[in-house]
Amino acid sequence: MRIHTGEKTFTCPQCGKSFSQSSNLNLHMMIHTGEKPFTCTQCGKSFIHSSSLNQHMRIHTGEKPFSCTQCGKSFDCSSHLNKHMRVHTGEKPFTCTQCGKSFSQSSSLNKHIRNHTREKPFTCTQCGKSFSQSSFLNLHMMIHTGEKPFSCTQCGKSFDCSSHLNKHMRVHPGEKPFTCTQCGKSFINSSSLNQHMRIHTGEKPFTCTQCGKRFSRSSSLKKHMRIHTREKPFICTQCGKSFSQSSFFNLHMMIHTGEKPFPCSQCGKSFIRSSSLNLHMMIHTGEKKPFTCTQCGKRFIHSSSLNQHMRIHTGEKPFTCTQCGKSFDCSSHLNKHMRVHTGEKPFTCSQCGKSFSQSSSLNKHMRIHTRETTPMHSVCEEFQPIIIP
Repeated sequence: MRIHTGEKTFTCPQCGKSFSQSSNLNLHMMIHTGEKPFTCTQCGKSFIHSSSLNQHMRIHTGEKPFSCTQCGKSFDCSSHLNKHMRVHTGEKPFTCTQCGKSFSQSSSLNKHIRNHTREKPFTCTQCGKSFSQSSFLNLHMMIHTGEKPFSCTQCGKSFDCSSHLNKHMRVHPGEKPFTCTQCGKSFINSSSLNQHMRIHTGEKPFTCTQCGKRFSRSSSLKKHMRIHTREKPFICTQCGKSFSQSSFFNLHMMIHTGEKPFPCSQCGKSFIRSSSLNLHMMIHTGEKKPFTCTQCGKRFIHSSSLNQHMRIHTGEKPFTCTQCGKSFDCSSHLNKHMRVHTGEKPFTCSQCGKSFSQSSSLNKHMRIHTRETTPMHSVCEEFQPIIIP
C-alpha cells in the first residue's frame, strides 16, 4: 500500500532521507558505513549491490547479452542499450527548460545547462582555472603535466588529444584533399581551409566583448582575452613565472635549458627565436627594414612593430584597465600601469633590497650605488678645468 500512499516510514538517521521499505534503507546505510559486501573474484573490486557485481563481471567475461534489434550492436547492461536505441528512434526525452533544446541523454542535458548557469564545477588544482566539463579539465591538466599520450607511429611526435594526432597523420601520406578555389592552396582538413578562406574574404567572425577587436580564428580571440583577464595558465616550474600563451612559455624555458635552436649559417651565432635569427641575418645581407609606415615613412623590422606604431596615427588604444578604465596602445604599457593598482614591485635592487614597479626606476636607483663606489679622485678628475695653453 505504501506504493500508492507514498508513505516512507524508514528514515536514515545520518542524512534524514526516507524510504518505503527497510531493505532500501539497509542498502542506503552502506553509503554512510562504506560497506561493500559483494567482491569481484577477478580483480578484488567491491560493490554494494549484487546486481552491480554481476554487471561488473561482464568486463572480465566480455559478455554483452543486450543486443540492438536495429543494427546488432551489443551492450553489457540494459541501460546502455536503452540509451543506444535513441540513436535509431531519434527520441530526445531530456529537454532544457531555459531554451527548449532536447537531448537523448541526461548527462548531455546536464552539460548543456552549464552554458546557461555558467557553472564550472571542475577546477584545476595547479592554477585554479575552472571548467564546465571534466573532459575539458583533463585536457587542461596536460598543460601542467606535459603529458601527450597520443603518439604518431610514423615519426614519434606526441599530442595531448586524439583529434590533433588524426590531423597530424595526414602530413605523412601528403594527403591534402581540401583545396582553395581562390589561390589553389591545399589543406589537410576542412577547418584549415575555412580559416584560410577568411584571408580572401576578410571575414573576422570572432569579436572581443571587452574592446570590440575582431579575429578570424577563435583561438586568436581566446589568446587575446587573456590580455583583459590577465590570465596566465602556463607556469614555469623552474622559477614560477607565468605566461598567457604556450609559445611564450616554450621560449622562456629555453632560458633555463640554454637551448638555441636557430643558428646563423653565416657566422654560427645561435638564437632562441627564428625572428631573432631573421633580424640578425640583415646584418649579413644588408637588407633594410621591410615594413614601412604609409603615414610617416618610418620603417620597421617586424610587422607587429608597424601595427603598434600605426596606433600613434590612428589614436587606437585597445588595451583598457579594468580598474580605472584608462586605455593604452600596447599590452606592455597596460601591464606596467596595473602595478599602480596591485602595488606589485617586481624589480629589486641587489645592493639594498629596495623594490620598484618599473625596471627604469631600478636603473635610476642603481646609480646611487655606483656613485658611492666611484673613487673620489675619479670624480675630481671629471670636474677638472680644461686649461688651454
